[in-house]
Amino acid sequence: MEDYEQMLQKAEQELPEKMPGSERFVIEKVIGHIEGNKTVIVNLKKIAKSLGRDENHLLKYLLRELATPGKWDGERVIFGTKVSASTINKKIKKYASEFVYCSECGKPDTQLTEEKRIIYLKCLACGAKKPVKNI
Repeated sequence: MEDYEQMLQKAEQELPEKMPGSERFVIEKVIGHIEGNKTVIVNLKKIAKSLGRDENHLLKYLLRELATPGKWDGERVIFGTKVSASTINKKIKKYASEFVYCSECGKPDTQLTEEKRIIYLKCLACGAKKPVKNI
């Protein structure tokens, strides 16, 4: 039987290399264009899925933050005004900091749960639970 030190060395050698600077969780940038006086975003559902959140929750947040009307049109979102992609990306980052990242450990491994009409952000990594504002 191998001794502890040998097993530990073997385990360390078999670990995958840690890539410097690469995060496992990257928020995708929005893809869209301006049509007349409207803004069309084609990948908001994909972004919501990567954040692990309901697409309607994300859209409702963006509409409130951008103070613009908007709606789903199949896979696309149409905002009723011209909005720059950088502004939408900033709002999605803000959404992630409020509704995705754990305030205790900073990990994105969270889920929104509702108890007695209060929505909580529950961390699956450290177990922290905090109430979040309703949209």
